[in-house]
Amino acid sequence: MQKGYLLLETGHVFEGTLLGNSLESTGEVVFNTSMTGYQEIMSDPSYAGQIIVFCYPLVGNYGINEADFESNKLYIRGIVTGEICVNPQHFQMKETTVDTLNRNGINGLTGVDTRQIVKIIRKYGSVKGKITTNPSNVSFNADTTFFIDQVSTKSIQKYSNDGPHVVLIDYGSKKSILRALLNENCKVTVVPYNTTLVEIQKLNPDGIVLSNGPGDPMALSEYLKDIKLITEMYPTLGICLGHQLIALAHGGKTTKLPFGHRGGNHPVKEVETGKVFITSQNHGYVVDEKSIINNQNFHITYFNINDRTVEGIRHKQLPISSVQFHPEANPGPQDTEHIFKKFIKNIHQGELTYAAQ
Repeated sequence: MQKGYLLLETGHVFEGTLLGNSLESTGEVVFNTSMTGYQEIMSDPSYAGQIIVFCYPLVGNYGINEADFESNKLYIRGIVTGEICVNPQHFQMKETTVDTLNRNGINGLTGVDTRQIVKIIRKYGSVKGKITTNPSNVSFNADTTFFIDQVSTKSIQKYSNDGPHVVLIDYGSKKSILRALLNENCKVTVVPYNTTLVEIQKLNPDGIVLSNGPGDPMALSEYLKDIKLITEMYPTLGICLGHQLIALAHGGKTTKLPFGHRGGNHPVKEVETGKVFITSQNHGYVVDEKSIINNQNFHITYFNINDRTVEGIRHKQLPISSVQFHPEANPGPQDTEHIFKKFIKNIHQGELTYAAQ
């Protein structure tokens, strides 16, 4: 196998064995602490444009199956592992992780001290990196790609069911969100990220879900006015990026974390009950706490135990709520699946709320 390198903009160089294709790739280098779920992580559209460093030493040991992809293709720029399993064993396996990388034209690096990379990211914050066969090519060009346009659906998709009609606005939605809504008996219509208020009104939804997605939420600033109007007209649930967009649309602010939250064991505390839930997370931006405290229309509903960042908000009068974590985690902790049930309850309560206005 071919020798390869991970170059960081900090000047650090890591040598390893190249995986997938031999084309050079550049992206923000992030780390994920999950012990399982590498297929779901690699196929999560929120990682678009990023190089994922897997903290868990062994990746690929149960292969890749057909059921657990979170999107139809991979949008990552690469992966970095301590070890890769080239002969996995699992009864559902269809191909190896390396096969998946090759099929999607994505490269990676293995045989690397991933612990050292994580220490560097934790020290310096988010860094750009490059997977390459040429260790002397240390230039890093600015990446201005609008990834949401790449990962969002290009057409409206409809899924029949007997329950309330939910419009899922797709900013890079994981398939697990769709499955969770269908499991709650919702009729679901998935629409592109730039669907207008008028177009959504024509669909006559009972509720709205704003999905997860990649990058800085301010990249969607031109859509905030419509998002505010949509949330004021329909019961709404925001997840991850959708949570940040709701906050921004209603006058809040967002900031970038030094190295993000990415993993399956992030503890969050519910303010109302004091209960702590273990959650799956994948984000680099958070809602600014002061901007919500100073907002007379919203409560903070969840805090992160580790760094006290805002993990959830709820409108004081309208059925609008959002969470920074992923209640649909797959695989991952199922502690917060009840959030979808609360959303369905909000839809029914919202019918009364809006009717009274």
